[in-house]
Amino acid sequence: MKSPCVRNCRLNENNICTGCFRTISEIIEWPQADIEKRKTILHMARQRKKEIDNQ
Repeated sequence: MKSPCVRNCRLNENNICTGCFRTISEIIEWPQADIEKRKTILHMARQRKKEIDNQ
């Protein structure tokens, strides 16, 4: 599964990447994560993007 990184790495005030919407710990964990964990990370990132877009 390909990384969701879009090479636009900047953290917002909540330490969420404004490019991929992952937390620092999720970014660090990604290379070692199994498929299920990666699916969870992607789901959480999508949820964060929705929340940020709706602000």
